[in-house]
Amino acid sequence: MRILGISCFYHDSAAALVIDGQIIAAVQEERFTRKKHDSSFPLNSIKWCLEFAGISINEIDYIVFYEKPFIKFERILETALSYAPLGIRQFMQAMPLWLKQKLWIPEIIKKQLEFNGQILFVNHHESHAASAFYPSPYDEAAFLTMDGVGEWDTVSFGRAKGNNLDIISTIRFPHSLGLLYSAFTYYLGFKVNSGEYKVMGLAPYGKPLYKRLILDNLIDLKDDGSFRLNLKYFGYCYGLKMTNRRFDRLFGKNPRKPESEITQRDMDIAASIQSVTEEVMLKMAGHVHKVTGLDKLCLAGGVALNCVGNARILNDGPFKAVWVQPASGDAGAALGAALFIWYKYLKNNRQATAGIDAQKASLLGPGYNQEDIKRSLDEAGADYQRYEPGQISDMVSDLVMNGKVVGWFQGRLEFGPRALGARSIIADPRSADMQSKLNKKIKYRESFRPFAPSVIEEKAGEWFEIKCKSPYMLFIAKVNNNKRIVDNTGKELEGIGLLKNLRSVIPAVTHVDYSARIQTVARQDNDIYYDLIDKFFRKTGCPVLINTSFNVRGEPLVCSPADAYRCFMNTEMDYLAIGNYILDKAKQKKDYVNRFNIRQRFEAD
Repeated sequence: MRILGISCFYHDSAAALVIDGQIIAAVQEERFTRKKHDSSFPLNSIKWCLEFAGISINEIDYIVFYEKPFIKFERILETALSYAPLGIRQFMQAMPLWLKQKLWIPEIIKKQLEFNGQILFVNHHESHAASAFYPSPYDEAAFLTMDGVGEWDTVSFGRAKGNNLDIISTIRFPHSLGLLYSAFTYYLGFKVNSGEYKVMGLAPYGKPLYKRLILDNLIDLKDDGSFRLNLKYFGYCYGLKMTNRRFDRLFGKNPRKPESEITQRDMDIAASIQSVTEEVMLKMAGHVHKVTGLDKLCLAGGVALNCVGNARILNDGPFKAVWVQPASGDAGAALGAALFIWYKYLKNNRQATAGIDAQKASLLGPGYNQEDIKRSLDEAGADYQRYEPGQISDMVSDLVMNGKVVGWFQGRLEFGPRALGARSIIADPRSADMQSKLNKKIKYRESFRPFAPSVIEEKAGEWFEIKCKSPYMLFIAKVNNNKRIVDNTGKELEGIGLLKNLRSVIPAVTHVDYSARIQTVARQDNDIYYDLIDKFFRKTGCPVLINTSFNVRGEPLVCSPADAYRCFMNTEMDYLAIGNYILDKAKQKKDYVNRFNIRQRFEAD
């Protein structure tokens, strides 16, 4: 039985192929079109999934869409009517796309794919819930989904066991934790549906001075985690802006202009909304535990990418174990929809394996063999050296140990927003100036943004305050006390100035509050990446590497060897390790950069 899941027409469109309950392939459309958060129909992703499985569209039994467009349209109509005449402009702008495209999903699928089989639809939050529970290592668990909005729901929770899952309760639009966080993302001058993780990264530089203001005026939060937003302060129901003038007056200033200076006030606001979000998430988790009586929890939805909030649930909540879908946003809902049909709709048996999830390390996208890579490098006129497979990790660990920054392109592409050691830029975390170097000269992004560590799984507890696996970089953990460096200078630093403190023996991956967005790496999940870190550990005594996504600001994660070479040549990366080949920047043709200026090609996010 072959089931193809699709999500599209909002943001992060994707396709996922499930065969007899096994996750075979999943990929976001942006990886092919090179347009970040691409929302278009995922034709390239579908074609690749079919090609990878060696099947045609006629061999697909079901195509399933990740939400129900007519119910979503009902919400848009009702919202427009309730706010009219406000919002009429926004409504009129949205209508052509709905009338020509979004209400005609079956026709689009049939036309684009020449598919004559059965097309099914799954509720948006059921797709998220399915993406969280079915790949998890649990036989039975509670689930909690949180995002901006689906059809009507913005939060759902329920109980799942075997092949079944049932939603017990929901919170409905316009009351949305995801939209509340996005409103502050907008107010702080970042892009909505893209810059939320910047707010999370900015928060540790500030103090939650505005938390009381938010709780007193913007959100009525109950002890069970349910809430209602005070809609007088928000513009998203009737306009193109997330907040309004009343919101500006409450905080005493207009929204920060994008790319303008980030002030201490901005950092304090970020800290405040982050603290409120964590409190809501923790209360919700407590209520879910109380209602379900279960001791394992699965999370999905865009809010579940808030790894600080996830860590609060894991460390301070009542659950013994928490599993988070690594593609928690709408891309992952394509996978969830396909799994929902296999398990709940078709009633196929499901047996979880304790301690091992079915997500396959989320390495579910395209991979390239050595011939493909060599052909691509030759076409680009690249200078390279070929090595035996076992030599690559040894060579690259030497380079990193000597302060070099290396593009790392190995195996199948990650599904979800995080680079997990397949399309990564890696460097030495012990370097005091590496964070600044990577941000300014390689990623071309804001200086405040931290980098994440990859650590050998069995060494994680020696370096970080973590007691469980974190293979998908979805939890933060503090650096252990014995690895921290205490500042004894007596200087009172604040804001970006906090970066002047070394903080730990791995300063490049230690945030200013000593936290790190940690990835634990197991050999069985990604053996070549594990071997690289292990080689580095044996040479230096440090089982940790910097792992940041292989792209520049505004660019999707590199997908193909050609993407990787372009990114490598247009940044100040020193080396590229791609398959069995290593490229030295100093030996490449200097005129390549002029043929493809990557900083002009991708709009800053």
